[in-house]
Amino acid sequence: MTVKNAQVKSSLALLIEEKLGVTMIKKVHRGVHTGSDDSYSAQGKAPIDYVVQSNDSPLKRALKRQQLTKIQRQLNIEAIMANALALCPDVTSRGRPDPDWLEHFIDLAEDIANQSMQKLWAKILVGETVSPGTFSIKSLQTLKQMTQREATALQKCAPLCGYLAKEDSYIILIGYYKKPSFFDLLRKGNKESINLSKAGLSFPNVLTLMDIGLLYRQEIESSNLKPEQPFSLSFQGKTLSLTAKSNDLVLSYYKLTQTGDELKKLITVPINKQYKGQLEQAFNEEFDCNWG
Repeated sequence: MTVKNAQVKSSLALLIEEKLGVTMIKKVHRGVHTGSDDSYSAQGKAPIDYVVQSNDSPLKRALKRQQLTKIQRQLNIEAIMANALALCPDVTSRGRPDPDWLEHFIDLAEDIANQSMQKLWAKILVGETVSPGTFSIKSLQTLKQMTQREATALQKCAPLCGYLAKEDSYIILIGYYKKPSFFDLLRKGNKESINLSKAGLSFPNVLTLMDIGLLYRQEIESSNLKPEQPFSLSFQGKTLSLTAKSNDLVLSYYKLTQTGDELKKLITVPINKQYKGQLEQAFNEEFDCNWG
């Protein structure tokens, strides 16, 4: 056994002891034992060489494991609530969270042991206390089931999201096109697209967010923009105003679902610099771009 394998086995043994509350040791074989650790019995079953080191019955061991789980869950929810108090702003609340919502929150949050995730759950509790109805049960369930890969995709998506007030939703601008008229059917370059992967959000990330219901599956198009009507998007601390220089310009974008909107609120980051540069470069020819 190599040193690395020994370290992994020691780590695994410690993890098992923490979760079971008992130690597992290698079984002492009576008589002669032939064959390697991967050998099989006559019935085709691999022998199990490790057993629990305890004189307690399986029932007592099960009760002890349940107690350890309850203790860990209590510690988890206490950590989340402590974080919530630390994060809570000194503002006036719009009411108390719904009692049923709060029970669902505790049931879902008590298994969150990761410190970074505990802070996200603390933000949810603060947000719901400040403004009840901000986070749905569906959003809590989605966050609870989210894998690390899915959470990473959401974190990469957040700096690209602009808030569109008229739709009360977050969107990600991905380009625009000009509807061809009779006089410019042969016009070239009437479509501009933004490469989101250059800003850190790859297409697999986009598909992941669609699969877990945070992004709508199809691109959405705006109505025809008129030169006198600016299209405004709010990013963290900045507002982008796009004013078309001509008629028949249409924006294309990804739109976050309601669940996506709610979870995006947990991640407050400034606009991605690469994405900001791409926006300005892509839209500059056909739009007046102003940041406020």
